[in-house]
Amino acid sequence: MTQTAKAREAAPPAPHPGNPGAPFDLGPLEALRVNASAAERRAESLGGRRSVKKQWQAAWLIRALQCVDLTTLNGDDTEGRVRRLCAKARQPLRADLQAALGLADRRITPGAVCVYHRFVGTAVEALKGSGIPVAAVSTGFPAGLSPLKTKLAEIEASVADGAAEIDIVITRELALAGRWRELYDEIRACKQACGPAHMKTILATGDLRNLDLVAKASWVALMAGSDFIKTSTGKESVNATLPVTLVMLRAIRAWRDATGHVAGYKPAGGISTTKDALGQLMLVKEELGEDWLQPNLFRIGASSLVGDIERQLEHYATGRYAAHDRHGLA
Repeated sequence: MTQTAKAREAAPPAPHPGNPGAPFDLGPLEALRVNASAAERRAESLGGRRSVKKQWQAAWLIRALQCVDLTTLNGDDTEGRVRRLCAKARQPLRADLQAALGLADRRITPGAVCVYHRFVGTAVEALKGSGIPVAAVSTGFPAGLSPLKTKLAEIEASVADGAAEIDIVITRELALAGRWRELYDEIRACKQACGPAHMKTILATGDLRNLDLVAKASWVALMAGSDFIKTSTGKESVNATLPVTLVMLRAIRAWRDATGHVAGYKPAGGISTTKDALGQLMLVKEELGEDWLQPNLFRIGASSLVGDIERQLEHYATGRYAAHDRHGLA
């Protein structure tokens, strides 16, 4: 790995910017239109135009690793599984592999560990002293159909237990029915309940009908003060696709240009291979610039992805592919 790449990996994480939002304004929503065919062509062309190999791919994969929200959101989660996941977060690359990459003196950790509210306290304890934040999914995840009072209480409870980040999920009905003011009010209330915690708003894009609705829901979420907008819960049949990423990134860019405020982006669901992750990173770089390729502005919601990244890095370092079970998580 080059000295430039090493210096970049050694840089301390930048602080999270906060998005204060803005008063509700229906005007920009009425003007939003997405050329779906053009968005799909743009996404399809990415693989043919962009390719990274050897040390450059290794550097990109290290960056992807630093931007992962290492996640377990299963019905059979246990405290033991969460503790094992946190142990992996503390050392996502084996020490011998990190040394082989010339990064023995670097601290490499994922962006956060993401769990259900039930396990926030367990994760906070397991990560104590590591500097790795805990993110909690909230607001009746994944369906998002709990009463608003219950959603807000869950957010407040997760923050009280030590969650530094809250991933909320919108009520899809409000977006599907075009009830934008109600959606704005719901997200705004969640942002207030988050207090000092940073809020990621999950749009569940696979449940929205088209890219126009994705664009409008993104704008409403940003207007309501979301610090990140996130594609999916990972439980929908369709999750983080590149056309959806393109639309959401352009909403973030338009928001920055219109208000001067920045917000982050988190694709989640279905990103399990390094090829998937690199496609997302490349699109972020092209649309928003390299400044967004930092964990304070970009996350990937994933679990098995970390194992595949480690496997690809081992191949780069040794010339051999390891068995998948050599890089297990929890």
